[in-house]
Amino acid sequence: MGTLLRKSVFNIIMLVIGLLMVIPFIFMISASLKAPADVFVNPMQIIPEHIYTLNYETIFHHKYYFHWYWNSISTVVLTVVFRGLLVTMAAYAFARLTFPGKNILFLFLISAMMIPSDTTIVAKFMLYKYLGLINTHWVIILPAAFDVFFIFLLRQFFMGIPKDLTESALIDGASHYGIYFKIILPLAVPALITMGLFTFIWTWNDFISPFIFINDINKQLVTVGLEYFQLEAGKNYALQMAGACLIVLVPITIFAALQKYFVQGIAMSGIKG
Repeated sequence: MGTLLRKSVFNIIMLVIGLLMVIPFIFMISASLKAPADVFVNPMQIIPEHIYTLNYETIFHHKYYFHWYWNSISTVVLTVVFRGLLVTMAAYAFARLTFPGKNILFLFLISAMMIPSDTTIVAKFMLYKYLGLINTHWVIILPAAFDVFFIFLLRQFFMGIPKDLTESALIDGASHYGIYFKIILPLAVPALITMGLFTFIWTWNDFISPFIFINDINKQLVTVGLEYFQLEAGKNYALQMAGACLIVLVPITIFAALQKYFVQGIAMSGIKG
């Protein structure tokens, strides 16, 4: 009986926390469907008496909004592709290959995760300017293509794959490239989807990098574009909420579609709570 009570209390607490996390999103959707004057007049009215669609119509006719949207989509897709290729190769090398200094190099990479990213912004700007990446989408894509956290995540996953599979393939004459593409990657689909989902959401929501490294309004991403949009909208909070709703629509949809793979990839990688 005590165990049942503890589970019930735990479920109630989780439900309350979940509702607290969802309520701001509900208010955002509600405000986006209200007239600007009604946003603060009736803030607790979740379902508006009259659905106000002019907010979304204004966005659809905005000269930059969907251009920013396309910039974000193309940048995120390329980031996912490049990171998927480079990170999986590095993770395979650390999990299956033997070479001098492997453990020291891996420890060095893990240690790099402890450096706050904000402390390296000036150095990054100088380096990217020297390489000619400033004010291009490659300034977002290339630095994100190599990520230590996901090397660690996929290394853990690859080490969980029985070595007998790769050793048998080597005996049969397969190369490491053949093992990587034909054995390891097909077995690592849940982990790859987890990495792709994280990469998509993090890159999509990134504000600091495009804000600092991209100056051309035509090349800007949607997160920073929303800031410009808010300056144009002024105190029209209903219009701002409509713009924000369209931004969060993409990551929420993708996460809902890939949620089971995300949970499976985290569980099988060995990173458990």
